[in-house]
Amino acid sequence: MDGRKTAMTPSLQRRLTAMLAGAIVLAALVAAATSFYFSYREAKEFQDDMLRQIAVLQSRGEWETVGAGALSVPSSSASLSDPESRITIFHFTDRSAPRWLAGHLAPGFHTLRQEGEPVRVFIVHGPSAMTAVAQPTDTRDELALNSALRTLAPGLLLLPLMALLVMRIVRSALKPVTTLSRLLDQQQPGQPVPLPERGIPEEIMPFVEALNRLLGRISLLLGQQRRFIADAAHELRSPLTALSLQAENLRQASSADQMRARLVPLQSGIERARQLTAQLLDLARVQAHPSGAAPVDLPALARELIAGYLPLAEARGIDLGLDDSGPVLLDGDPESFTLILKNGLENALKYVQPGGTVTVRLAVEHGDGIAEVIDNGPGIPESERERVFDAFYRTPGSGQPGSGLGLTIAREAARSLGGDLRVLSGPDGQGTVFRYRQRGREAG
Repeated sequence: MDGRKTAMTPSLQRRLTAMLAGAIVLAALVAAATSFYFSYREAKEFQDDMLRQIAVLQSRGEWETVGAGALSVPSSSASLSDPESRITIFHFTDRSAPRWLAGHLAPGFHTLRQEGEPVRVFIVHGPSAMTAVAQPTDTRDELALNSALRTLAPGLLLLPLMALLVMRIVRSALKPVTTLSRLLDQQQPGQPVPLPERGIPEEIMPFVEALNRLLGRISLLLGQQRRFIADAAHELRSPLTALSLQAENLRQASSADQMRARLVPLQSGIERARQLTAQLLDLARVQAHPSGAAPVDLPALARELIAGYLPLAEARGIDLGLDDSGPVLLDGDPESFTLILKNGLENALKYVQPGGTVTVRLAVEHGDGIAEVIDNGPGIPESERERVFDAFYRTPGSGQPGSGLGLTIAREAARSLGGDLRVLSGPDGQGTVFRYRQRGREAG
């Protein structure tokens, strides 16, 4: 990675910051609206209580009278400190009640209009007169609004601080991801190193563990490739050295008979080198190109393949046959299926003694397609059955020529098809069963 980001690259940090900030703003708005509503109501209730207290005090004669009729509340009064409250006290009898109060003399709160202006009025009845305390509703609304807005100020001032705090928290929480990214960038080609798992948050631990498993598989694959290259170099060096010596002997031949005699091993060596090179190419091709998903008629493919090996089987006195109980259709690449059956057949024909039998069995079992190459040869010890799939591996004491690549190619072809290839013991523990199993083709 080169560390560069395109404009379309999504940022987890920005997304988390935006989501958290949005959630905080939304919560703050809900809290502010709730606080505003209740503060506004409390301010209105407080003003109602104030009107009630003033009226009660006036009716008891405990409020200073500043004149007959309408009385203004002093701004120095202990009950009011805001001269903008515009509270007016009316002291009257039934006959002297102001016109706008006539007909609304019941004790308690009233919302009336005084000279076209809406007012909030509280009326209390005294022993000989009535008292009304009035305040314009627009003044009440303004006072309540200002009081409610003052409760919002701390929250509004805290919002920018909360945004900065969210950014720092998100950056700190994502620091392990940044560290892991840096460690991945520092990986050297061909030397994958597992990522540290200490101090990793629980939420990203599965991701780190999966990465480490991937790095482990890559390391294993690189090791296998190095061993394969080393083994391939060794396998190629020996026949090429032999070819060089045989060519030198051929050059030094002093007669036509001697030349013909020395030409035979040279041709055999060239053929072995050709076969090894062809197998290496088959292996590279199978590993590099996944199989397609076209339906393959396995019995038809097996019959064609067996026909090509019949002359070799007859020459060695081996009974080669096909046992197919019906159609077997599998999805995949015909070349990959051919490589599997071909290497299984060649392996069986190589090790079965003259007079033995080799049978290709095709069947469908529990929805899976089965292809088996069964022989009654010497068999393979259980401890060797997995190792025979390793590149360039030969069973000890086999005494048969070969590169040791055939079964490796077959297993790689099986993997590319999504199937499973195994070596089992034959019926009654005699011989070998070379079995390939793959999920059958879906109907329709």
